Amino acid sequence: MPIDVEIVSPEKRLLARAVDMVVVPGSEGDLAAMPEHAPMIVLLRGGVVSLHQGTQVTDRFFVAGGFAEITGDRCTILADMAVPVSSLSRQDGEARLRQAEQDYDTADKSDVTLLEPLLDRIQSARAWVETAEVG
Repeated sequence: MPIDVEIVSPEKRLLARAVDMVVVPGSEGDLAAMPEHAPMIVLLRGGVVSLHQGTQVTDRFFVAGGFAEITGDRCTILADMAVPVSSLSRQDGEARLRQAEQDYDTADKSDVTLLEPLLDRIQSARAWVETAEVG
């Protein structure tokens, strides 16, 4: 029994199909969604969404954060940004990381509400660079 997965970014719907398992980068760690999974909504960190068919990884997408809604027969990923891992470049990731670190360095450290999104951007950019390195 497969699970229907859909990956959507603000720009477009990247994918909609049935798979045996989808692994998402949850804010508290990676999470595998399979048929009959308990319903939940998961906050995503920057990382890789892996789609599995049998024992094979069929597709990998980098997400820069967002949410995943998981039910017993469906996983819907609403990503802040999503791109196939094969299209990532280390240079783009390093540029994103430099900009995020620069924004953090110049931010008002007394306003915690501003710091958390900046730290999320730094984590996401680091994950981009790491993913681009290993493919």
